[in-house]
Amino acid sequence: MNPHLAQLQPYPFEKLRALFAGVTPNPQFKEIKLSIGEPQHPTPAFIKEALAAGLAGLANYPTTAGVPALRQAIARWCERRYGLTLDAETEIVPVNGSREALFSFAQAVIDPHRGHRPLVVSPNPFYQIYEGAAYLAGAEPRFLNNLPDNAFAFDYTSLSEEAWSRVQLFYVCSPGNPTGKVFSLDDWKTLFALSDKYGFIIASDECYSEIYFDEANPPIGGLQAARLLGRSNERLVMFSSLSKRSNVPGMRSGFVAGDARILKDFLLYRTYHGCAMAPPVQTASIAAWNDEAHVLDNRNQYRAKFAACTPMISAVLDTAMPDAGFYLWAKTPIADGEFARGLLEHYNVVVLPGSFLARETGGVNPGRNFIRIALVASLEECLEAAARIQQFARQL
Repeated sequence: MNPHLAQLQPYPFEKLRALFAGVTPNPQFKEIKLSIGEPQHPTPAFIKEALAAGLAGLANYPTTAGVPALRQAIARWCERRYGLTLDAETEIVPVNGSREALFSFAQAVIDPHRGHRPLVVSPNPFYQIYEGAAYLAGAEPRFLNNLPDNAFAFDYTSLSEEAWSRVQLFYVCSPGNPTGKVFSLDDWKTLFALSDKYGFIIASDECYSEIYFDEANPPIGGLQAARLLGRSNERLVMFSSLSKRSNVPGMRSGFVAGDARILKDFLLYRTYHGCAMAPPVQTASIAAWNDEAHVLDNRNQYRAKFAACTPMISAVLDTAMPDAGFYLWAKTPIADGEFARGLLEHYNVVVLPGSFLARETGGVNPGRNFIRIALVASLEECLEAAARIQQFARQL
């Protein structure tokens, strides 16, 4: 077996099952699950109809690059959303959701034979795929905590000059999971300067980009930032997905866009990897990328939930509206695992301990004594969960 498999830590939800072992939830309450970032709004009917209309495509092998109509639909969306002019032939690769692409991208771009072990850098807390992708590519993951006086600025000084010289890949998640923070143009400028100096690739995970609260100020994307700063897409790729945007997590559809040179090699890797998107999914994806009405409706539903639930939860836990995304990142008055276990036992609400989403760096686990609350259920259920969290927190 690949020896790097032994380096993988249990996934957060495996840790959650272990944490909850032996807990009997209060039968007085129906379970409300706010632990996993799985969209629960209904899938739009027109997407399901397009999926069914594409079933004839099951008779054919799909190409890894996807049909031209899909790449063109994605290119048009990138132009509408970010003002980008992308070559649909060379700067866009359809993928089976951002998760598999974020993982496989590291396998394609990491060179473990440069005379030293390469580094893959990511935020801390972070989406756990980044760490696993680094290990399986033969690299060492490194995590950057935020500066104490800045909610999102990374502590770049925590890496030595020697360490920066070994960085080959830098994962950014904006809007962030779990904090909901958004990279500013100045944040991008700083990171681009480091990429120019040390030559590493930036992988911008933007799967939450379409869930935000101010219609006049959508989150800035990595490629958009490069355009605004007068840069090319060199050493820069973005990852986007329909899962959260269009409520189709089971469809596994997204794309990678950016540096054509990198994507040419990534497409070669994927051709051998055998991860072409199913034809019916491509047909449904074209329909989804071409429509914005359902995305606005989706945002409005999240906006209503955050407006109603954030004041309730912030009355008992230290939390605030995120910049974007569908998570509340809340500080707990007791250990995060103890809080999550007690909340399940007494009120049958499931949340995720923040320490499960981070690694100890510099003697600090930045997720410790936080919980991640995914407001993915219905407004009614989220309000009920918020009321139960209030009751539990006030008893501590």
